[in-house]
Amino acid sequence: MSFINSAIQFDWACTGTWKLASKNTSWCLLGCAIGDFGTIAFFQFTEFDWPVLAIMILAIINGLITSIILETLILRTQLGMKMAFKTAIGMSMISMISMETAMNVTDALLTGGAVLTWWVIPLMLFAGFVTPLPYNYWRIKALGKGCH
Repeated sequence: MSFINSAIQFDWACTGTWKLASKNTSWCLLGCAIGDFGTIAFFQFTEFDWPVLAIMILAIINGLITSIILETLILRTQLGMKMAFKTAIGMSMISMISMETAMNVTDALLTGGAVLTWWVIPLMLFAGFVTPLPYNYWRIKALGKGCH
């Protein structure tokens, strides 16, 4: 019964938390997009013959890796390299995987998959941003845990 009461009392209207969640999500999106778009661009421009699904899975994996690297580099001045890496690894994988999946599903639905065009990139970024944002807000508000 206490879970229901907690859920009813949860505040989704905190502007400060939305700003922090948006900032954290933006940094994560930047890191994920570097690896994701870089992988898709490689296969698109080299015309290396791989199945679309394999390219998209590799893009997701590379996006997770580059996000962890970027977070480590950002946090290293505050925490030192070892602690920064531990913090980056401890980021919410749920958030990152949902972000990557949303970006790649958007690409697949609009282009057939593993294709970067001038018009699909903003849509992929939008989908990658809004998908994990409510979860990131909840994590900060309910658990006191953010990416940074």
